[in-house]
Amino acid sequence: MANRANRHAARTEDSDNTINYVQCDGLAVMKMVKHCHEESSNMDLAQGALLGLVVDKCLEITNCFPFPKSGDETMDEEMYQLTVMRRLRRVNVDHLHVGWYQSSDVGNSLSMALLESQYHYQTSIEESVVVVYDTQKSSRGFLCLKAYRLTPQAIQMYKDGDFTPEAFRTLKVGYENLFAEIPIVIKNSPLTNIMMSELNELLPEDKGHNFLDLGTATVLENQMRSLIERVDELYQEAVRYNKYQQVVFKQDTEKHRALAKLAAENAVRTSKGEPTVPEDEVIKQFRPMTAPNRLTATITSGQINTHAQHIAQFCSQSLAKLFITESLQIAKEAKEAK
Repeated sequence: MANRANRHAARTEDSDNTINYVQCDGLAVMKMVKHCHEESSNMDLAQGALLGLVVDKCLEITNCFPFPKSGDETMDEEMYQLTVMRRLRRVNVDHLHVGWYQSSDVGNSLSMALLESQYHYQTSIEESVVVVYDTQKSSRGFLCLKAYRLTPQAIQMYKDGDFTPEAFRTLKVGYENLFAEIPIVIKNSPLTNIMMSELNELLPEDKGHNFLDLGTATVLENQMRSLIERVDELYQEAVRYNKYQQVVFKQDTEKHRALAKLAAENAVRTSKGEPTVPEDEVIKQFRPMTAPNRLTATITSGQINTHAQHIAQFCSQSLAKLFITESLQIAKEAKEAK
């Protein structure tokens, strides 16, 4: 796992040298998990702030706290954050803002709101990351905690505010390099590791298989349903873009036909000694078409890619669980036979 994380860090370093990996304390992870599951029970989106510091291109997340609910109009969110960080500083706890976290359901994390929020965070706090926690997948025994940063190309594109196909082609921005995933490592204190070892020893051998939850049908069903919805959205975007291309092609054909006709008329006028008509008079009649926004289609493509990766990973891990359960069942039957 460490080698895979190092290779991933080497790839991300080519495009962004600010952070190589994220190290998150176990206490901060538990706070995020608790908050996300509490809000997911109410079908709300959980969000919060990450606190820590940067040490040698390693972002250390040591604490976090939730944002107030958006429904509370009497709460000033900015003042609330400043008050919390000020009080944490008084008790000698890391209070530097290094990013934010958000809950996700069935991998639906990549969105326009996430892109906009991370852009504002990353332009104001260079080392900031967004940590996404998938509640439904984690509740099935697959811890899904991922850290993301916007790539320099995506930041430049959002700064220019130009989301046309030409801008995407010039900056070489696609769904695969809109966000860069940063390897995340969970670190616990020695006392916590000792306690976990003691708890593991207290667990009876015949109770270990209770954690091998094989009920994967609902998760796969939700993943497939979301994947179908995203594919349908991408199809609609493709239809709109094809219509735009057809209109542009038709307009260019008519413009070339009009220019050819004008050239022939100007040739006749020249032979008669009459003044020619400038081409600008014809070009003014054909106003350039506004290119459609391709950011929505790019985000949708990224969501499809995320769903496909989650389904592949979930299926491979589920097959591993099935084989492990089969071995445990065989061993249990052999023990009972004796």
